[in-house]
Amino acid sequence: MSYVSDLRLILRGRDFRRLFGTRLVSQFSDGIFQFGVAGMAFFSPETKTSAVDVAMGLAVLLLPYSVLGPFAGVFIDRWSRRQILVIAPVIRATLLLVAAGLLVVGAPDVLFYGTALCVLGVNRFFLAALGASLPHVVPKDRLMVANAVTPTSGTVITFVGVGMGFALRQTLSGGHGGTAAMMIISGVVFGLSALIASRMERSLLGPAYDPCRPQVREALRNVVRGLIDGARHIAHRRAAAAALGAMSTHRFMYGMCTAMMIMLYRYHFYPADTEAAVAGVSLVLGVSGVGYFLAALITPWATERFGLTNWVPIALIGAGVLAFALASPIQEWLMPVAGFVLGLAGQSVKICADTVVQRDVEDAYLGRVFSIYDMLFNGVYVAAAAFAALLLPADGRSLLVVGLIGLGYALGGVVYRMVARTTVTAAQSA
Repeated sequence: MSYVSDLRLILRGRDFRRLFGTRLVSQFSDGIFQFGVAGMAFFSPETKTSAVDVAMGLAVLLLPYSVLGPFAGVFIDRWSRRQILVIAPVIRATLLLVAAGLLVVGAPDVLFYGTALCVLGVNRFFLAALGASLPHVVPKDRLMVANAVTPTSGTVITFVGVGMGFALRQTLSGGHGGTAAMMIISGVVFGLSALIASRMERSLLGPAYDPCRPQVREALRNVVRGLIDGARHIAHRRAAAAALGAMSTHRFMYGMCTAMMIMLYRYHFYPADTEAAVAGVSLVLGVSGVGYFLAALITPWATERFGLTNWVPIALIGAGVLAFALASPIQEWLMPVAGFVLGLAGQSVKICADTVVQRDVEDAYLGRVFSIYDMLFNGVYVAAAAFAALLLPADGRSLLVVGLIGLGYALGGVVYRMVARTTVTAAQSA
């Protein structure tokens, strides 16, 4: 069946459309919020940002996803996932209004960033619940198309939100007042996602009943054991483990690219013009978002034609070769092209990884496995930025970093193909 036919089929599902709408509204809000925080952290005219500062800023933005990951898995495998999707947006909207108030009254920046961390912590539960809910609203044989449409569309709409944040910064100001306005608008929009989620039946999204599942208090005392159980579950499903490895490869290389791009625009391309640097980075992110969108159209067709185990290494190796070719001249006009390539390849890999995990992992483990997934997704990204900070010079120009990015993508593709081939051979033998 064609991609268009599959897409029409899943869009006929009322509950899928509601889950899809919840994601789109929330992630549009996310884009505005993330742009506001990143603008303060990386492009404030009053501060000089180093590569180490970039890594620390990314850690602040993504730390809750790694720290709260194990705990989120415990709860979304026990609580009504639909209720998480209803309550979390209300809490987050309230926190965003608090963050805006802190900026307006001139409170210390540390209080604002502390509130931002709480916002991101709530969002961690929300996104994990979205990922674990998807198999409950689409047939199993349509998960590839659903994963091409939903997370990709969510990412694309996040880029649209970033664009809205950029427009608000240009209209209002790059100071605390403009950032406060972004927080208020983001909070109001995010609150609307709760209205959409509330239209779904409470028990629709799971989790499935498991009589052997321990009580919450006991589970919280054994979070590490739960993570080990989730990791062991993945280890017995080599296809899922290989997919997580491919996704982690992309995120590590992409994290290095992000740190390098921010430094190049801030101190090499526009050393004396912060607003021009913000515009340049926004352009790269916007073009990258186009790549994410096209990945949703291409990946289902490509996996049907070439097979999932072939398409993932094609995407990784292609990203490595093209990233090196486009980034090594260190020319500004090539940066958006590189962003497009990495957006297309990276989202293709993520769609495949999402599908394999949802297909091969039992529903009772989905929350814990998606927690591990998100820990890798964000932890590897932050670790990559920290690693790049050790290598990048003050202006961000580094052929060494460009070479490592290209080589890392290519090696990741080769290793994935080797593991995937053995997995297919073992399945055929069995």
